[in-house]
Amino acid sequence: MSRYWILAAILLPILGGAVGPLLPLKNRKQMMIYFETVTVLTSLIVWSVLSHGTTEVFHVIYFVENLSISFKIDGLTIVFAGLVSLLWPLATLYAFEYMEHEGHEKTFFMFYTITYGITLGIAFASDMLSMYFFYELLTLSTIPLVMHTLKREAILAVRKYIYYSLGGAAFALMGLVFLIVYGNTCEFVMGGVLNLDKIGDKTNLLLWIYFFAFMGFGVKAAIWPLSSWLPQAGVAPTPVTALLHAVAVVKAGVFAIIRLTYYSFGTEFLRGTWVQNVVMGFAMFTIVYGCSRAVKETHIKRRLAYSTVSNLSYIIFGVTMMTPLGLVGALCHLVCHAVMKICSFLCAGAFMHQTGKSYIYEMDGVGRKMPVVFGCFTVAALGLMGVPGLAGFISKWNLAAAAVDSGNVLAYFGIACLLISALLTAIYMMTVVIRAFFPRKDFDAAAIEGVTDPGWKMCVPLLIFAAGVIALGFGSGSLVEFFEKIAAGIY
Repeated sequence: MSRYWILAAILLPILGGAVGPLLPLKNRKQMMIYFETVTVLTSLIVWSVLSHGTTEVFHVIYFVENLSISFKIDGLTIVFAGLVSLLWPLATLYAFEYMEHEGHEKTFFMFYTITYGITLGIAFASDMLSMYFFYELLTLSTIPLVMHTLKREAILAVRKYIYYSLGGAAFALMGLVFLIVYGNTCEFVMGGVLNLDKIGDKTNLLLWIYFFAFMGFGVKAAIWPLSSWLPQAGVAPTPVTALLHAVAVVKAGVFAIIRLTYYSFGTEFLRGTWVQNVVMGFAMFTIVYGCSRAVKETHIKRRLAYSTVSNLSYIIFGVTMMTPLGLVGALCHLVCHAVMKICSFLCAGAFMHQTGKSYIYEMDGVGRKMPVVFGCFTVAALGLMGVPGLAGFISKWNLAAAAVDSGNVLAYFGIACLLISALLTAIYMMTVVIRAFFPRKDFDAAAIEGVTDPGWKMCVPLLIFAAGVIALGFGSGSLVEFFEKIAAGIY
């Protein structure tokens, strides 16, 4: 029976979002209640089906032979779907206050809710074809969100987003086709599905195909040199950019790379080859590149965007080690970064919402006027730096331990990249905190006169996310044990 509840979890927000603007909702309050109810019900269904553990494959639609849209629950599904379903209702609550004066709210929340269902489709997909189907739908559903303001910069941002996404989709499709031809199945199986008898002397060709597919999915994972769309997409409303950077789009990219590497091509086929060194090199370079750009950036959302570029490649670095411990480190950072980054982005959005300002040099003294927002931002900043006792330390420690254990000389250089990144993160995050709480003596206090923390709809999610950063830092033991079981193929 749980298989039908999986379908319900995916279709409820898609259909519920689509019909929302058509319903005779009399006022804004009814609209908020409707969309929050759809979101919360979806999350309750997701938690219910995940609590029942793994399921058999559920085939919904057959195309030809063994190709179908299918769903199942495995360990990786539990991680991604569980993360998405925890963060989305809170982000929606935050969006109600943020979007109050932005206009076209019904259209916004329609696509915002539809995107939730599509992201769950990626999480529950049982094979590469099903994941690819929802992966492309994710691009389509987020285009209206990125261009919501319809300003010139939003149109330019969405144009680049489309170009990059379609290009990445073409390369990812190559991987799908070759997996169908040279794999025993299209299903996700820990260890990979390639048939070595079919491959024969085409090993190098398959390695090239893996590289192209990796870079194709790497577009949404914002790997260099395919990352410039992400900072530019910051023109979207903050509830959108928070989900773009923390949950939906970019995490779908790294999720797809994990599936491609561990569950499709298989690490036994890839480890020790030239392609492993190449993709690890791209990840290491992106870690340092993203942090370096963040230090130079003065716009708060673009600074956080470049931070995301860097941190996504932490996850990819763990994946490209192609060891069980590497996967554990990658999953740790996937979860920890999501909580830290959505907290920091929503704090930045609260600052912009309350002050109408966007640049870091305009933040002098504002922390004293908005103690809740910048208190939460400080917790997220310290977490991203990797301060012990917070979420970022746990994930970075596991990544460094995996690099040492891997025996890969290139991975040792990756530890140096992590250390450089930690230093640069301290610079670009603490600059904001220091300006906010300890302004210069001659700063213009009149410029922030009357500025206060936002209402409870924005503050409550921030406090919960900040608490999550602390909770993950002190209580991640059982979570890491679960990740170890996933890496061992138990879940």
